[in-house]
Amino acid sequence: SSLQCYNCTRQLSSSNCQTVETCGESDVCKTDVIRVVGLFSVISKGCDSSCEPSYQDFSVGNRNISCCSSDLCNANAAGSVRSSYGLGGGIAAGVLWTILNNKF
Repeated sequence: SSLQCYNCTRQLSSSNCQTVETCGESDVCKTDVIRVVGLFSVISKGCDSSCEPSYQDFSVGNRNISCCSSDLCNANAAGSVRSSYGLGGGIAAGVLWTILNNKF
């Protein structure tokens, strides 16, 4: 049977990432967490055929990519958002995401 992974894009909490995706034959589960120091994390999960674990440090936070290969193994991603940051956090996340996607 095929591997199953949780799948979501740019969520602020793992509790918002409950969709299950069935992966292709050579896929693994990937979790990508961008953490903004002291504020929030932006979490993306899903199947990936070329996942490479990595950790990058930035002046405003870090990015951690992890890979695993058992069913729903990407359930956990550290960090949850405090609702009081709300809109400001969302805007900052969007700006940071744009920078990271253009840079890498």
